[in-house]
Amino acid sequence: MVKLKQASDLTGCNIYGKAEYTNPGESVKDRAALFIVQDAINRKLISKGGTIVEGTAGNTGIGLALVCKEYDLKLKIVIPKTQSKEKKEKLKELGAELIEVEAVPYSDPNNYIKQSKKIAEDLNKNNKNGAYWANQFDNTINTDAHIKTTAREIWIQTAGKIDAFTCAVGTGGTLSGVSLGLKEKNKNIKIALSDPMGSSLYSYIKYKKLENTGNSITEGIGTGRITKNFEKALVDTAFQTNDTEALNIVYDLIKTQKIILGGSSGINIAGAIKLGKEMGPGKTIVTILCDHGKRYASKIFNKDFLKSKNLPIPSWL
Repeated sequence: MVKLKQASDLTGCNIYGKAEYTNPGESVKDRAALFIVQDAINRKLISKGGTIVEGTAGNTGIGLALVCKEYDLKLKIVIPKTQSKEKKEKLKELGAELIEVEAVPYSDPNNYIKQSKKIAEDLNKNNKNGAYWANQFDNTINTDAHIKTTAREIWIQTAGKIDAFTCAVGTGGTLSGVSLGLKEKNKNIKIALSDPMGSSLYSYIKYKKLENTGNSITEGIGTGRITKNFEKALVDTAFQTNDTEALNIVYDLIKTQKIILGGSSGINIAGAIKLGKEMGPGKTIVTILCDHGKRYASKIFNKDFLKSKNLPIPSWL
């Protein structure tokens, strides 16, 4: 874990980021990828030479690609065309077969998640080694991965002196698993959702309605539905952050601490700052530094892209 100096100074709290960009696949999604594949193997749903199929915005796919290499499995990834070219290139480098589809809402039968399920079902009909749909959004092994690893590590790394945790939600696995794991240790630990604009979860936590406003360039977080993983989450409060605020945090962190992160980490840190201000000084708060910023170079470090979206451009770019 890394102490986030600016966030800590702004709030008078000790705010730490769990440096998930140091994982083998450089993101928090490696954890779910490993547990999902191992679970499928243990349940004999797939064996050497079989195929894992998943619909992903990129990072889970990269984690799966690493795990599939280890277990000699093939990998098919269904990905929305809107995702960064860096993620797509990395997936191809790691040997995944990419199926790029239009970005449409989950309610649409052509949504990338629904397409990945159908591909897995069709493949499984005549694949003697099995074809398995990872189903990261509704496969609750995802949550288990974070109960058994992330929550446990945070508890140990803070010596049990953690007061609060916050992160954004894509599948819901991280927030759910960490909330369950930490509250089992101490039910008074406060859990907060950090939500980007365009997502419906802030409204769901605050007002029990799935409603959204605005939009976000962040990838892999924010959703309009309650996944099986998120259903389990024990959430006390929620904060919402726009891209301008998130990117300013990302750019500042590069300047002050030489840490290069993606936009979702900016959303998480913004949530931790808001939570710290609400709780008052002296608290220990942890969030997730989801992945490395190089995955988004063509977007968040691209002057033309930022200008086109009316987003802040750092002076050093």
